[in-house]
Amino acid sequence: MADLLQNANPTIRSASDLPTRRGQKTSKTANNRGKFGLLDSVIPASAYVRDPFNPSSGSGSDDSDTDDEVEPIDEQEIYDLISPMTDPEHPFTLGALSVVNLPDISLTPTVPDSPLTTVTVLLTPTITGCSLAQVIGLGVRIRLERALPPRFRVDVKLKEGTHHAVDETNKQLGDKERVAAAMENRNLMGVIEKMLEGVNTLGDEN
Repeated sequence: MADLLQNANPTIRSASDLPTRRGQKTSKTANNRGKFGLLDSVIPASAYVRDPFNPSSGSGSDDSDTDDEVEPIDEQEIYDLISPMTDPEHPFTLGALSVVNLPDISLTPTVPDSPLTTVTVLLTPTITGCSLAQVIGLGVRIRLERALPPRFRVDVKLKEGTHHAVDETNKQLGDKERVAAAMENRNLMGVIEKMLEGVNTLGDEN
């Protein structure tokens, strides 16, 4: 199948070169949010996600949790949530392929003086003609919407100059109706769930 790959020889980054906070105390809850695996598709994120900005949210919190207080979510934690996702074309993660990069993640207030925060992720396809760029973008959006508390808004785009149809693809990724319709496509969701398998495995380690 190598001759069918759009980019048969992508540049691969070593896992040791990727920025991460996984395994440290502050990333514990980020990993826990991804451990539900197959249940992610049937349980709404709001049903099990604990809001780090509201310690009273979620169930089962007591004085024993004081040692595991959650720090505010930052760009590194967002990266840790999506970088282990598997590319739909290659058996490598989005982090290893540099499709997602820490400097291309930002968190900004959705509106001034509001607790709502917009997470913006700029993706870099492995080639400018990648036909799976929209699928990858949709997968990243689904991953974050499942993992983050409801007060976060997710905006996933292709980075300018990285794809020949960047404007059209970004328009589709930002169209809520098109995204909702895509999520009803079983074949497409099958590809995305495959992308998320590595994420779920990492979550199960804790």
